[in-house]
Amino acid sequence: MADRPVPLQNKRLLDVKVGQLPSWLATRDFTPVGIVKGCRGGYDRFIAKYIDVKKCGIGGIAMMLTGYVIVSYIWNYSHLKHDRWRKYH
Repeated sequence: MADRPVPLQNKRLLDVKVGQLPSWLATRDFTPVGIVKGCRGGYDRFIAKYIDVKKCGIGGIAMMLTGYVIVSYIWNYSHLKHDRWRKYH
């Protein structure tokens, strides 16, 4: 049985061709509720793939920790930059 074509609105971003990108973006829900649903779905997929597995490893927790370190560095960058130029004498 031949594969049926998937409607553009049901395709994932990685499956969309560059020429189809504007029309694919037009099908997305950019309301605050839609953005929250998208973030929640990504979080759920991450948890299902890396945390809720039969044989878990350090990979998922290491990614979460690395993300936390990067985000906290970005949030504190202005303070760290100010301290870097301070002279101690």
